[in-house]
Amino acid sequence: MPTQDYLLIEHHDKYITLTLNRPDSFNALSEEMMLAIQHALHDIAARDDISCVVIKANGKAFCAGHDLKQMRANVNDSYYQKLFSQCSKMMQSIINLPIPVIAEVQGVATAAGCQLVASCDLVVAAEKARFAVSGINLGLFCSTPAVALSRSIGPKHAMEMLLTGEFISAADAKDKGLVNRLAAAEDLSATTQQLVDTICGKLPVALKTGKAMFYEQLGQSLPDAYNTACEYMVNNLMDDDTQAGIAKFVDK
Repeated sequence: MPTQDYLLIEHHDKYITLTLNRPDSFNALSEEMMLAIQHALHDIAARDDISCVVIKANGKAFCAGHDLKQMRANVNDSYYQKLFSQCSKMMQSIINLPIPVIAEVQGVATAAGCQLVASCDLVVAAEKARFAVSGINLGLFCSTPAVALSRSIGPKHAMEMLLTGEFISAADAKDKGLVNRLAAAEDLSATTQQLVDTICGKLPVALKTGKAMFYEQLGQSLPDAYNTACEYMVNNLMDDDTQAGIAKFVDK
């Protein structure tokens, strides 16, 4: 299956851009779209020369969630189980990717589209972007999006979004912790690029150590989290590039 129909992959010096490319369907996460993203993430995970990934989208919407037409054409529990397992695997691949993933959100992100945003490590959003987990409006509680959303923002904020299905603004999303940086529409790419350039300027070993450590310690008790952090800290310090960086700083 040619992934380029659904996902545009652009290689840069130290980062890769993945562009959702179903603008006529508001970049809905069809089976094919999710498979294309999954394959791209799998390939990127095997590379040592990339420091971060940007996920963006063509068209007015960032992502409208699952492809409801595709879901309506396959009304049976085994299909739905396979579909949501596929989606869950893809979302976890973003977290498990050794390097940071930045979402650049230019328009609406709803349901699984909001889940995709919440699964990314960092988010840059246009001021006009909006976010919702709106399945409740169709009689469907957004259970799988709730997993990512509740790990990205406070539980009461997440529950309000999940139970009401209401859209929140980009500014509100930033206040709630879903978005890191806001930009005017015309400045969105430049704002993302500033963040990319900053991250790509760091030692790869520190980036990979940091992301792995951060998510591993999140679900641990305080003593276990500190034990985990200490182990990662020691391993990071034993890296030759890290020692060279410390020596250069001390010599200055």
